[in-house]
Amino acid sequence: MTDRPVLSVRGLTVTLPPHMDRSHAVKDVTFDIGRNEILCIVGESGSGKSVTANAIMGLLPQTLKVTAGQIQLLEHDLLSLPGAKLRSLRGRVASIIFQDPLSALNPLMRIGDQIVEQMEAHDVGSPADRRKRAIELLHEVGLPEPQIIQYQYPFRLSGGQRQRVMIAMALSLDPDLLIADEPTTALDVTTQAQILELIRTMQRRKDMSVMFITHDFGVVSDIADRVVVMEKGNLVEKGSRDEVLHRPQHSYTRKLIAAVPRMSDANSARGADASDPILEVEHLNKTFQLTSGLFRKQRVLRAVNDVAFKVFPKSTLGVVGESGSGKSTLGKLLLKLIPADAGGRISYKGQNLASLGEAEMRPYRNRIQMVFQDPFASLNPRHTVATILTAGPRAAGIPADDASRKAAVMLERVGLSQSALRRYPHEFSEGQRQRIGIARALMFDPDVLVADEAVSALDVSIQAQILKLLQHAQTETGFAMIFITHDLRVASQMCDELIVMYRGSIVERGDAKRILNAPQHEYTTRLVGALPGAEWHRETA
Repeated sequence: MTDRPVLSVRGLTVTLPPHMDRSHAVKDVTFDIGRNEILCIVGESGSGKSVTANAIMGLLPQTLKVTAGQIQLLEHDLLSLPGAKLRSLRGRVASIIFQDPLSALNPLMRIGDQIVEQMEAHDVGSPADRRKRAIELLHEVGLPEPQIIQYQYPFRLSGGQRQRVMIAMALSLDPDLLIADEPTTALDVTTQAQILELIRTMQRRKDMSVMFITHDFGVVSDIADRVVVMEKGNLVEKGSRDEVLHRPQHSYTRKLIAAVPRMSDANSARGADASDPILEVEHLNKTFQLTSGLFRKQRVLRAVNDVAFKVFPKSTLGVVGESGSGKSTLGKLLLKLIPADAGGRISYKGQNLASLGEAEMRPYRNRIQMVFQDPFASLNPRHTVATILTAGPRAAGIPADDASRKAAVMLERVGLSQSALRRYPHEFSEGQRQRIGIARALMFDPDVLVADEAVSALDVSIQAQILKLLQHAQTETGFAMIFITHDLRVASQMCDELIVMYRGSIVERGDAKRILNAPQHEYTTRLVGALPGAEWHRETA
């Protein structure tokens, strides 16, 4: 590391609009990032991590203003640069991997073209070289069959696959500073390990500096040189990785570390009923016809392959596997958000939902609810939170006043104040939007809750609250839960049974404790072995 930092932030202050709960998103924040250094910024949702990143990139929304401080990137004073000059630096000198890939990718462009466009904008290479580099990047970030996948649109990819495309775009011009805003949040553990190793490899090759925003202390232990901890816009602690992880000085840092999920030695053990299953799935299949390439080549993707399982009241079935393994597709099939192939059964209290038309399915919709993986895409951006939470219950015949009172209660249960009712989804962080999605699902008091990566976007302390909330709600009402996750530590705490999916098929199933402590299938063994921060977890156990 040279004496002169690549990035120097001094006294950065960003003010919030007058109606917000506090006056500043970021207040008097100071830190440096040296050449070939990885600085991890850790803190809860709303602590100012992403605001700091967007201020550096000149991407703050109009409602947020930098009112004090200095941001120096190499020889550039970023806060004084005109817009055109700042745009010329993005991607080439500083690049960012956004937290939400669905909103950051162009839905009307193939992913290969979007990577090529980044290079075209900076006049790098010939058209043939750009295309070749795009395919190389897709391969480097672990996407299967890059020659084919380059022709796909973002909606064809899973959340984790879209995030890998974002990482490929950010690395396409070998920037001096890479800002990674929760880049592995949506990724399974094996892909996460690949991405962390990729970022380290790129850093070493180009002496690149990395500002890595995360809520996962396992990732911090694997990748960080130094750590900054933020709380409510303030920098409360900074130091080397070992100092912060092993000898935290601030009470807030100690609270965050205490909330990190550990691999549990015991199951949640709430005790499934011995009665009939509330949901039984048999021979469930889903295939997609994919078209790719210049000659429109057709191929079949079997996303869900002959899947069968049972879920009992008061029990939690975990579904784990890599991105693209079919987990989220399975969840959507259970709610009939996409049609299953003919021949399968989804039996809810004896009724085969797979055979029902939309009108016949409508009475069952409230009984099976879903918390979606991507809260930004699942919340209507034109509606206030109050409308989002109460629209469904009111449509089901619940009086408006009763629905409004319940909405206020549910927001508090998921850690948001009642003032959130008047605000719109874009005014919240990713983690806060996910909490709104959870509150919306619980408004219906469902019999079955499908939680698709329900806590993947949340910081560890809020994650712990939500997991406790789900367990408490399940104990109170007895709903069955299908818990889709890539975090095996969370699965070990939440799930009674697990099914492990690989390329659409179930490769292992059984008691959660047994699978996570003594996996039988080689794929499950690989998942468990790829957990981030394994050594740190053992040291602090």
